[in-house]
This record gives sequence, C-alpha cells and structure tokens, in this order.
Amino acid sequence: MRDHRDEEEPRQSGHRRSGRNADPEERVYGEARDRANAKLGFYSHAIAFGSVFVLVLFTAGFRPAFIMALAWGIGLVLHYFGALTAPAMRRRMIEREVDREVAETVPRERRSIEGKHARSIEELSASIAHEIRNPITAAKSLVQQMGEDPASGGNVDYAKVALDELDRVERSISHLLRFAREEEIEVQDLWMVEVLESALETFNDRVGRLGVRIEREIDTAGSMRGDPEKLRRILINLVSNALDALEQSGTSDPTIRVLAGENLAGTELWVRVKDNGPGMQPDTLDRIFSPFYTSKQSGTGLGLAISKKLVDAHGGSIEATSAPGEGTEFVLTFPRQPGTRGSRE
Repeated sequence: MRDHRDEEEPRQSGHRRSGRNADPEERVYGEARDRANAKLGFYSHAIAFGSVFVLVLFTAGFRPAFIMALAWGIGLVLHYFGALTAPAMRRRMIEREVDREVAETVPRERRSIEGKHARSIEELSASIAHEIRNPITAAKSLVQQMGEDPASGGNVDYAKVALDELDRVERSISHLLRFAREEEIEVQDLWMVEVLESALETFNDRVGRLGVRIEREIDTAGSMRGDPEKLRRILINLVSNALDALEQSGTSDPTIRVLAGENLAGTELWVRVKDNGPGMQPDTLDRIFSPFYTSKQSGTGLGLAISKKLVDAHGGSIEATSAPGEGTEFVLTFPRQPGTRGSRE
C-alpha cells in the first residue's frame, strides 16, 4: 500500500500545482487530467441521457421523450461549455490581458527608471562641475593677480591660497575616483570591537585637543565576516564628521557616544555613533548621502556617499536621525554573515 501511495502522490501533487508556480510537466499533467475528467463527465451524461430518452420514448411516447430530451440537452450543452470550452476561453482571455498589461506597463516603468537615472546623472554632473570649477576659478584668479604684479609682497599669500584650492580639487577628484570605483570587499573573520577601537585611536590627538569626551558602550565583541579596513574607514568618517560638527559649533561639554551590540536573534550587529552637536535641519538630513552634498566649507561631500556604498557592499544598512539642537546619530547594521539578513531587534 505504501508503494502505491508513493506512486500516486506526484500525480495528485501535479494536479494541485497546475497553476503558475508548478513545474511545466506538472502543469501539463494537471491540465490534461482536468480535460480528461471533464470529457468523462460529459460522456457519462450523454450515456445516461440516451438511456433515459429511449426508456421514456417506449414507455410514454414521443412528446414526453422530446420535452425531456430538449431540457436535458440544454443542460448537457451548458455542462459541455462550462467544463470544456469555458476554461480554454478563460485561459486565452487571461493571457491576452496579461500580454496587454505587460506591453503597457513595462515600457512606462522603463521610461520612469531611465528618467530617474538621467536626472541622477545630471545632478551628479552638476555637483562635480560645481565642486571642481569653484576652486579652480579661485586659483586661476589668484595666479592672474600674481602675474600682474610679480614683485608684490602678497604673492606668497596668494600662492598659498591657490595651492589650498588646488589641493581641494585634488581631494575631490580622489574621493570621486574612490566613489566611482567598485572596491573589492575582502571578507574575513573579524571582531567589531577591534575595528571600533582602531578607528577611535586615530583621533586621540584631535579628541584631546578639542576636549571631546568619548563614551563607549560595547555590549558584544561582535564577531562577524567582513572587510575590517572598509569597516574602519566607515567608522572613521562618522567620527570625523561628529568632531567637525562639535568643533564648528563650539558645543559645551562635547561628547561622542559609540555604542555596539547585536539583535535578539544574534544574526546582526549594530553600531551607533551619536554626538551632542548642533544637529541638522530636515532638508539637510534628507540629502546627506547624496554625492557632493556637504554643509562644510572644506568638505568634498563624498564621505557619507562612500560610507553608504561600503555599508551596502557588506549587505548592511546605514540610517541617520537628527534635529536642530539635539545632535546627530548614525546607526549601522550588518549581518554577521555576508548575504544574510536577520530579524532586527
């Protein structure tokens, strides 16, 4: 009996899965089974109809037999239409409707995507032109002034400013190349706490000079697989931005809190970098990950864009919350294993 059930199960499964998600063989088998059942039903009705017609004809006469045959015949035709013809018609109508919807919707969505892509390229090109043209124009003007009066005592200062502007151009181009380049992620086993400490050590001198207090709340060593150098670069950029905000605003008791932990399932690690600086306006917050957007006088506007790109490459996410006068917080979330995402805490 068990062997018989095992043989029948694929057929029953094929009949149940005769929809869009079934395998081709299962779908064809299911449709053939439905047609065979419909035909058998029709034939059984036809045989019963013929037998009853003959019986009524010989027992009650032609007129009752004719009325019975007409009523039963109408029912038989309707049964035939509903069981055999209607499903095929319904299938063809659905296919035509789907083809029509696809023909109308796909080009429209493709045009929308292409339009958004074109606008993004235009915005990026305008940002690049603005970021590079301004310092070059300033440096050119200074060099022209030096050429008009080579013996001027102010030429040394002019040269210094011009070099600073050209350094800004070089820095922008370097960041742009890094942003445009697809950097390979060298995945290895690592401890997030070691990456955090390494990133914070680079700011020891600056933190001491500015009098910034660094508060650490590390709930886990944070074992995961990723690229330690890329993760370190992300954290350095976030801490550097926090220090810039605190320095420019002159915040009293400047503090940066660095927190790390994991979600309840233990499938993801999270890192938070929060400062008590001036915070950001909503329109600024909405654009901070856009290439070349910056509120700093000397910034390139690519630091956070590059950071987001590196976070995405690890399969993680980066979010920012901020409000004027309430500081800014960045939240990084990474899966422990590349290519997996667990449920969040």
